[in-house]
Amino acid sequence: MSDNIYTGLEQLGGSSAIPASPQAAELERVKNPHAGTLYLARFTVPEFTSLCPVTGQPDFAHIVIDYAPGEWLVESKSLKLYMTSFRNHGAFHEDCTVAIGKRLQDLLDPTWMRICGYWYPRGGIPIDVFWQTGCPPEDLIVPDTGVPTYRGRG
Repeated sequence: MSDNIYTGLEQLGGSSAIPASPQAAELERVKNPHAGTLYLARFTVPEFTSLCPVTGQPDFAHIVIDYAPGEWLVESKSLKLYMTSFRNHGAFHEDCTVAIGKRLQDLLDPTWMRICGYWYPRGGIPIDVFWQTGCPPEDLIVPDTGVPTYRGRG
């Protein structure tokens, strides 16, 4: 089938090593079979881990990625490997959250996108980070993330 939208995917369907860093991770995309249709896709990463760039201690977050696809969809296995690559990466909460959003924005050029990072407390202070590409389209259904602001998560 010459019009197979899955042609060229390198990671799907086989064993894949965890990338050494987010920069080394290969995010893949596929053609959206419903391009031109306004809908929301959500990825939830409830066990996201990165490292504090100063202390090397682990940081944990619940990440929610919402996007209204345009011509492209992110291939979910490549996204999982990309997200996992942060577990040995040192960066502050704001940097991790916004960098993920911008990388996906650059890859997909979606109609709309937001990323919500609900970070567990470090030094007694939880940090929640939100980034989006602009206002969501008027008719787009954007449900609440379902993640409460910090009230003793965990």
